[in-house]
Amino acid sequence: MDQRLSLITLAVADLAASRAFYIDGLGWEPFLEADDVLMVRTGKHLLLSLWTREGFTAEVGAPMAGGIAPVTLAHNLATDAEVDDVITTMVAAGGTLGEAGTRRVWGGYSGYVLDPDGYRWEIACAGDGPITRTVVP
Repeated sequence: MDQRLSLITLAVADLAASRAFYIDGLGWEPFLEADDVLMVRTGKHLLLSLWTREGFTAEVGAPMAGGIAPVTLAHNLATDAEVDDVITTMVAAGGTLGEAGTRRVWGGYSGYVLDPDGYRWEIACAGDGPITRTVVP
């Protein structure tokens, strides 16, 4: 089996709010739009699928009830300043600031923004290590 992740699917409460955040607010381009799903290409071979909870539940089963979703989506950048800029953009697009950019004990710099459904995005600059060389275009 190839070592690859091709699709990340998130169940969302309000598809219109998710569209307003990702498409209208962040300026991402839709890949596919239907009544209960919105997909955006986030990499050469990677899609982020935002699916209504009803559509998700009908096919996959019920999402976890309440609490913090045990997942973090991450966006790695080349500089600390870019981290701060993206955090500002995401909050302006309707996201909720979880934590401003902070120097981390592991040597990087990161902060958190929650999308309209509370999914946490880590916006990070990993420094000059193997993560940066791997995931920053």
